[in-house]
Amino acid sequence: MLPVSVIVVCADSGPSLRDCVQRALDSTVPLELILIDNGSDDGMPQSIERDHAAEPRLKVIYNRANLGFGPAVNRAAAVAKGEHLLVLNPDCLLEPGTLARMLDVLDEHPQAGIVGAVVCAADGTPDPASYRRDPLLRQALATLFGTRGGMNIDGGIPGGVVGAEAVSGALMLLPRKVFEQLGGFDEAYFLHCEDLDLCRRARDAGYAVLLAGDVRVLHGKGGSSRHRPVFVSRHKHRGMWRWFRKFDPAARNPLVAGVVWLGIWAHFAAQVPGQLWRLARASRRAA
Repeated sequence: MLPVSVIVVCADSGPSLRDCVQRALDSTVPLELILIDNGSDDGMPQSIERDHAAEPRLKVIYNRANLGFGPAVNRAAAVAKGEHLLVLNPDCLLEPGTLARMLDVLDEHPQAGIVGAVVCAADGTPDPASYRRDPLLRQALATLFGTRGGMNIDGGIPGGVVGAEAVSGALMLLPRKVFEQLGGFDEAYFLHCEDLDLCRRARDAGYAVLLAGDVRVLHGKGGSSRHRPVFVSRHKHRGMWRWFRKFDPAARNPLVAGVVWLGIWAHFAAQVPGQLWRLARASRRAA
């Protein structure tokens, strides 16, 4: 059995996808790379498949429609041959030794069910979503009123391996047996928050969620979302609502749940005008 199956879900992800695939194939760890396409119109998956026609480690799957992130990962995992699964965003660029280091973390921590890394912007700034708490209502309110840190952890990103409540779904390494035991991603999420859900279910099943704070990965962030921000935002807010209903004790109170629902969708509605304006401005510049 191969050590790792790398799973990359794309949906009009743009030129960064080519770099993502090549950097993964350049890894020092033997692997297969499953590129699963959610109905892209940009022709990039087909181009990559042609360019790597002689590469036996690459397998391209075409869904012909956008199934969502979690469902696509689950379909790729069903045909994967690796002992471990690396879920990788199409705008993440691995270094040659990244995967080997993350596998070492799994070997050193037998209780680990998920290992994440620090995803960074182009200027090296770590994304706070690399190391975060469950998005519980009480923690969100604490952040709002400044009494303590909420979803993201106070004190910044650590430099070593630490336990976390959740890590970024941009890059997650799991033993295959753990992924199968958890039933994979919850397919009721379309995009966003399915990583929080998986981390929570892993912890509930007795596994540790770890952040390899010494592993940094460049994350371009947003190849497929820049040209459809309202679509992405709508599904992000749907994901927030689903996570709240599944895991937050506050959801048991119908009044509180109603207020949260209104707050989530009011937040979405408030973002739409700005998103449409930025999209129109980008389109004018491209023209």
